[in-house]
Amino acid sequence: MKIGTPLEVGLLSVSMDLGAGRRGVDMGPSAIRIAGLGPALAALGVRIREFGAVKAADPERLAEGEARARFLPEITHVCRQTYDLVRRALDEGCLPLTLGGDHALSVGTVSAVADHFRGKGLPLGLVWVDAHTDMNTPETSPSGNIHGMALAVLLGRGPQDLLGLAQAVPAVRPENVSILGARSVDEEEKAWVRDSGVRVFTMSEIDDRGIGPCVDEALARATAGTAGFHLSLDLDGIDPLEAPGVGTPVPGGLTYREAHLICEKAARSGGLRSLEVVELNPVLDYGNQTARLAVELIASALGKAIL
Repeated sequence: MKIGTPLEVGLLSVSMDLGAGRRGVDMGPSAIRIAGLGPALAALGVRIREFGAVKAADPERLAEGEARARFLPEITHVCRQTYDLVRRALDEGCLPLTLGGDHALSVGTVSAVADHFRGKGLPLGLVWVDAHTDMNTPETSPSGNIHGMALAVLLGRGPQDLLGLAQAVPAVRPENVSILGARSVDEEEKAWVRDSGVRVFTMSEIDDRGIGPCVDEALARATAGTAGFHLSLDLDGIDPLEAPGVGTPVPGGLTYREAHLICEKAARSGGLRSLEVVELNPVLDYGNQTARLAVELIASALGKAIL
């Protein structure tokens, strides 16, 4: 994507909260649309093509299954459907924009983008904005919530059903993956995070160095020898004062301007190949504040600038 050139976005919604610990993020895609996504992108000259919606079954109708990987069969089914829609959007020349939904859906989106570019002989970079590292496995997760395992799966560890979505394991290489904004890591997860090869920019490091150099380093890793990168934006990466409508808020997160700078630099890099915004819970929001922020951040990632 180059700034100033017409862009065609393939928009899809994934209404799922099975991977989360509380209900509500399945309504996130609707809240983002209601907050004015269409007009915001139209004002940028972005053309939107709708590629459909995936809706998970209500948890009341499902067996929870294995306590260490709750709702695994249905989450796998949703991720497979998501994979198909993202591949279709890419095959038709669009930049996929996925509205979530809990972060477990990333197994479908990232696997699809990685496979698309792997077919062209290039790996995919990944920039993961999140308060959490999402690198648990069923053996280490204290909750059994799969949204906390998504990045581990993409790096080759986790339930076999989910690992089987991508055509290669791991779907992405750790040397091309960075996490921005981490500040809550489960104790049993920490050793794997440290040893994984993923670059984790904690909030402590961002406070110390400033957001600009950290984002530049993350983007350099994501674009080193790759086709470009997928930006996975979990809204709980942002401080709850700015983004209250999330299911797992953690104090001390990214500021409004820091979040925008990540998206602005992603746009200016020219390497953005796919974008998702996840974990918006309208039930916990105030006057759709977080949804409006999501729209603003999407616009920034797709080229909106101050001047």
